[in-house]
Amino acid sequence: MTECKISDVAQAGFASAAAYEAHRPSYPPEAVAELLDRLGISGVHGARVADLAAGTGKFTEILANRPEQYNVVAIEPHDGMRAQLQNKSLPRVAVVKGAAEDLADLSSGDFAAVVTAQAFHWFANMKALNEIARILQPTGVFGVIWNIDDYNAPLSWDIQPGWGHQMRSVIHTFHDGTPRFRDGQWRKVFDEQNRSDPLSLQFSANPIFGLPIGEGHVAYEHRLPPDAVWARLSTLSQIAVLREDAFDKVKQTFFEAANVDEQDDQGRIAVRGRTVFFWTSKIPELPLKIDG
Repeated sequence: MTECKISDVAQAGFASAAAYEAHRPSYPPEAVAELLDRLGISGVHGARVADLAAGTGKFTEILANRPEQYNVVAIEPHDGMRAQLQNKSLPRVAVVKGAAEDLADLSSGDFAAVVTAQAFHWFANMKALNEIARILQPTGVFGVIWNIDDYNAPLSWDIQPGWGHQMRSVIHTFHDGTPRFRDGQWRKVFDEQNRSDPLSLQFSANPIFGLPIGEGHVAYEHRLPPDAVWARLSTLSQIAVLREDAFDKVKQTFFEAANVDEQDDQGRIAVRGRTVFFWTSKIPELPLKIDG
């Protein structure tokens, strides 16, 4: 594959891959079960699956430990994140360096499913979508999944009052132009596939994925000590890249909110959110009809 280009924000924000691995959660089993069913690979022994932008392998681990014994190719451009994943030595998982816009080393039509966890907003563009479609089998399905804690949720979501609600207001003040799940812009690429561009021969007006995309969600709530919650919150790329004084100010705001929030008898506060997932099937190419 060609040299992987990573945005400066992503490169810096995920610099502490060990912190990301330690403090980011896994995914609720019920959400995983429904997504794999929608991808058409639940119960399919040995299905070949691409985990695109696999990060430190939070979702890769789930795939590797499934009873179906999937054969997984985990693709990740960030060196630090990929190193964390490689160190896990997961069974039947090949870890490769690569980016969604250039999957040239992966064969066309080779995968039953492609899944992206916690990352599609970084590369929601037609070049990536075409590459995903290319490596999928004719009946393959593309799925995306995110864990979205309340403090990082879209403003349109109705969330409970408390520290999460207060921190959401703070986090939404950071406008660095970097794509996030919460801005919803990632959805637009699925509409773009229906538009023709007279100045480009690269993309067709014919859609490559079915619309509307399917979607589901699972609400979650668990309790953590405030220090552990802050460690998790501070792995957000827009927080991780703050200068020391700005970082300290956000940290102070969090602990002030957490200290007045309801705590259990172990001093833990509630972390609430939703696991959201989406899927869409590849549209098989029609054979070229030649008259005469």
